[in-house]
Amino acid sequence: MLRDFTAAPYFYDRRKKGYHEWLIEFVRSPENLENFTQALDKELARYNDDYAAKRKNDIAIERPVVREMPEGTFYEWLKRKDKLGGQHKIPRLSNSREFVEELLNIKNSLQTEH
Repeated sequence: MLRDFTAAPYFYDRRKKGYHEWLIEFVRSPENLENFTQALDKELARYNDDYAAKRKNDIAIERPVVREMPEGTFYEWLKRKDKLGGQHKIPRLSNSREFVEELLNIKNSLQTEH
């Protein structure tokens, strides 16, 4: 079960194809993150023909990368942005990496505190 999540693209460069990066804060971590990632990839392709076409044989994009986030990461982002309260929501999908990069920085700061 997911507590919070967001996803954003990782844009391709000369060395690597692009992919979608998912940051997920789980209520309970999956037993196997690799199996979870494979299931996510399969479901995304099932519900989105464009995604399926781009993923076919890894022609345009690679499978998603899932990063498990520590408990409280998304809450900390809302707090730092002064957005605590019912009217503010976590962005679920983004075309830019700004939000994902902010969350990854928060993850790093939370891990160094512990």
